[in-house]
Amino acid sequence: MASRADRERTIADLRTQIGRLERGSRLAARRHTFLPFDVPDLDRRLPEGGLPLGALHEVVPGGRATEHGAACVLFVSGILARLKGPVLWCLTSRDLFAPALARVGLHPDRVLYAETWRDAEVLPVMEEGVRVPGLAGVVGEASRVSLIASRRLQLAAETTGVTAFVLRRWRKDADPIGNGAGEGSAAVTRWRVTALPSAALPTPGLGRPCWRVELTRCRGAPAGSDLCGWTLEGCDEAGRLGLSAHLADGSRPQAPEEHAAAG
Repeated sequence: MASRADRERTIADLRTQIGRLERGSRLAARRHTFLPFDVPDLDRRLPEGGLPLGALHEVVPGGRATEHGAACVLFVSGILARLKGPVLWCLTSRDLFAPALARVGLHPDRVLYAETWRDAEVLPVMEEGVRVPGLAGVVGEASRVSLIASRRLQLAAETTGVTAFVLRRWRKDADPIGNGAGEGSAAVTRWRVTALPSAALPTPGLGRPCWRVELTRCRGAPAGSDLCGWTLEGCDEAGRLGLSAHLADGSRPQAPEEHAAAG
């Protein structure tokens, strides 16, 4: 007959095992969560109707980073604004404008800055951050990401359920391969964001940003999801994209490859 001490140890071991199973179940559920953009035509071209969370995603500018890099930053910030928890942002210089993040719903108090000052240190710091389950997401600004590094980030994201974003930033606006399209990557999706002129206002002022958002790669997406593009209004104060008004009313014909997000 087992002693009282043995029974207590057995109960403690069972509680530990149950706790591990419960944590695993919560993480598994989080890994298989999808965040819709609430733009019907865009969501239809993503698996399960939304952006996979607990995965690695890549965002590249549609041209020179000095012209289109801010649109990429705000695109990612809008997504993170709709998730709960702190955000780790890994960067090499102090050029992240906190008021702009707040304008798309990502309050600066939620952002933890990791300033590495060296491009080669961004990905290791980013990987450490992705392994912390309590984070809403991790962002890393890097000019080059090897296939091995991207696989490590994807595996870490799958394990913890933390969503990771790599923002591609090429030094001196030089990208000889063309937005990194020739590089292998384990990222689940790749996006290209291009800043466009805002719609004219009836009175002097700054209109809502307008972007060309292209899904250039999506693992597990429905047929016909690759190389899709939409002209959208930039993220609002809640982090949500909008259908450009001059497209919604049908006033401008679209190119054959462009999918209007009219739903």
